[in-house]
Amino acid sequence: MTFVFDPSCVAPIRRPKVRRLVLSDFRSYASLDLEIEGDLIVLTGENGAGKTNILEALSLLTPGRGLRRADLADCAREDGSGGWAVSVEVDDDDMRVQLGTGVEPAESGLQQTRKCRIDRTPVGSARAFSDYVRVVWLTPAMDGLFTGPAGERRRFLDRLVLAVDADHAPRVNALERALRNRNRLLEDQTSDTNWLDATEREIAELGVAVAAARSETVSRLASLVAAERDDASPFPWAELALAGALEAMIPDHPALEVEERYRAILRANRGRDAAAGRTLIGPQASDLVVRHGPKNADAARSSTGEQKALLVGLVLAHARLVASMSGMAPFVLLDEIAAHFDPVRRAALYDGLARLGAQVWMTGADPAAFADIAPRATKLAVTPGHIARVSPAATGNP
Repeated sequence: MTFVFDPSCVAPIRRPKVRRLVLSDFRSYASLDLEIEGDLIVLTGENGAGKTNILEALSLLTPGRGLRRADLADCAREDGSGGWAVSVEVDDDDMRVQLGTGVEPAESGLQQTRKCRIDRTPVGSARAFSDYVRVVWLTPAMDGLFTGPAGERRRFLDRLVLAVDADHAPRVNALERALRNRNRLLEDQTSDTNWLDATEREIAELGVAVAAARSETVSRLASLVAAERDDASPFPWAELALAGALEAMIPDHPALEVEERYRAILRANRGRDAAAGRTLIGPQASDLVVRHGPKNADAARSSTGEQKALLVGLVLAHARLVASMSGMAPFVLLDEIAAHFDPVRRAALYDGLARLGAQVWMTGADPAAFADIAPRATKLAVTPGHIARVSPAATGNP
């Protein structure tokens, strides 16, 4: 499955912007009502002031648990009611829509459930928000992506897919449930193979769908990166591939044939999987392989600074892919983005962000790190529980 990215075929892009952010009992904010101007938003303040909490609130406009992958209860403010709410007003080509999500205070013995609303009308899930916004992010926790476990790269990959395919998360969740069910059946050593056959049929269908969605996204992203390749860029281009049994079959065989082959693999490996306590072959064991393109080297063997620059380049390329595939420029959330870059890379980063045409939210402890972008950005000072606009005079900018 190979795609050739053609910039001339990209349809007109919608560019939604957050114009108002309202928080209630969310993390460190008892209440916040923040009017937003501009496309480039810079939040500065001391560590622990609550900068990342703002990015997390925006990340909850997507399916899943946001950029911290936190439980619902963990988002509630300490000493608060136990519930929390996030609301944004989004402008999109002169149309304004209100998106809201949160949980009610917990009642004894009852599990909290996240609720979502569009223009104050309940919707089934955050999946409905994808008609209005897309969100991508980069956090310091992702800095070890290339040297860490494969599971972290699969999670990163699934976020990439989810930003262009809002139905990907339910497929992944359903696959994980089916795999847990198969593991239990193998552990119980049931003599009735009908349950195992049915479960493996479900795993094969879901597994091929998940692997195909990942493969398509990686292929499209690799094509875009190749089309924009610039060996002189401070953010090196990446070579991308997927490693896995299903991923190897998908490009050359129809989906139904791959499902049949995968069912045969599952059936043949029941004994080995039972001994291992898990299903060893499938998309739950695949890996995203990344290489430093200009150096023709594994990303994991690059220096820490090179890995950071490679990751930033990859995330920005993904933001452009989201725009081209969905017709909507995503919100880009960059936590502590400038902390470890030299002035040359910082200036190149800010120029690249300005060209995205997306609304970009950046955090950092040192206001001086944003000097190159200050004249073009809305600057906000964050203190515990509060956010204030920084006037140009306060920063010495014109």
